[in-house]
Amino acid sequence: MKHPKWQKGRQVRGIEQKGTKLNFGSFGLRAMEARWLTVAQLDSARITIIKNLKKKGKMWLRIFPYKPITSKGPESDMGKGKGKVDHYVFPVRPGRMIFELGEMEEQKARSVLKQAAAKLPIKTKFVKG
Repeated sequence: MKHPKWQKGRQVRGIEQKGTKLNFGSFGLRAMEARWLTVAQLDSARITIIKNLKKKGKMWLRIFPYKPITSKGPESDMGKGKGKVDHYVFPVRPGRMIFELGEMEEQKARSVLKQAAAKLPIKTKFVKG
């Protein structure tokens, strides 16, 4: 997906340099594509993990949506300043660790992270530490 030069902040380029290794748990979900992840997408995956863990194991969310995305109303005139904050996103680059799981067996972690990956709009990879 190519964007013109004047749309700054719209493209996510390169390979992630930090947050690529397991720091807290034994298993993780790593991003393999570049894309913006919204609060709703991350929350959906997080709730799926929590429901499937059933208080057996720990989960760490390694990213936080910090980037505000603004939008103006459909009937607003040209100019008139920047629009209000509509939602927040996290620009994910390939290699970034999204979730980590610990204190559980590998088979359970693999199935839980597979279900969470289905909720995300990017390709992901199961990582074992």
